[in-house]
Amino acid sequence: MRYVIHGMIDSGNCWKPRLLCHLLGIAFKHREVSTRDGSTRTPEFLARNPAGQCPILELPDGRVLPESDAILVYLATGTPFLPDDRFAQARTLAWMFFEQNAHEVSVAVRRALTVYPERAAAATPERMALLLRNGEAALATMERHLAGSPFFGDERPSVADVALYPYTATAHEGGFDLGAFPAVRAWLARIRDLPGYRPREAV
Repeated sequence: MRYVIHGMIDSGNCWKPRLLCHLLGIAFKHREVSTRDGSTRTPEFLARNPAGQCPILELPDGRVLPESDAILVYLATGTPFLPDDRFAQARTLAWMFFEQNAHEVSVAVRRALTVYPERAAAATPERMALLLRNGEAALATMERHLAGSPFFGDERPSVADVALYPYTATAHEGGFDLGAFPAVRAWLARIRDLPGYRPREAV
């Protein structure tokens, strides 16, 4: 048996565990669900995650784990993508918290309001301008770190890099111009060059 990842093919949060599985050579099966068609609100799905959100990792023994970053930590434990050193591990988690609290809530949200027609009504000029400012601030934070380090795991890629990659790689879909962030662009290229890397559509 293998892992099953319940998720949306075009979601950055759902891309994270697929990307890590590819990088680690972990076999998995993708099962498409969507917040857009109601399939994450079925009784079967809500029994797996009462929050009605994806992705969900289903283990071979039937246990399920929600939340993309929690899934990354679970899959990466015991691998080079999650440091054994206590302090290095905490620094890795700090970047993952940053991804959820500063990066995802601006860069990913602005992308969602841009690419999904059903969310257009919420894309007011004021909100979009605020998301742009906050997203650029998050990208600037990444730029400062990457100016002195090749990865968010410092000298080697970690789950923090996997967490930050998908919505940064698709930031242009939300109207973000990465032209002012050369270190971020170079980091994106380094991730794409990692052995096992696969694009968003790869399941």
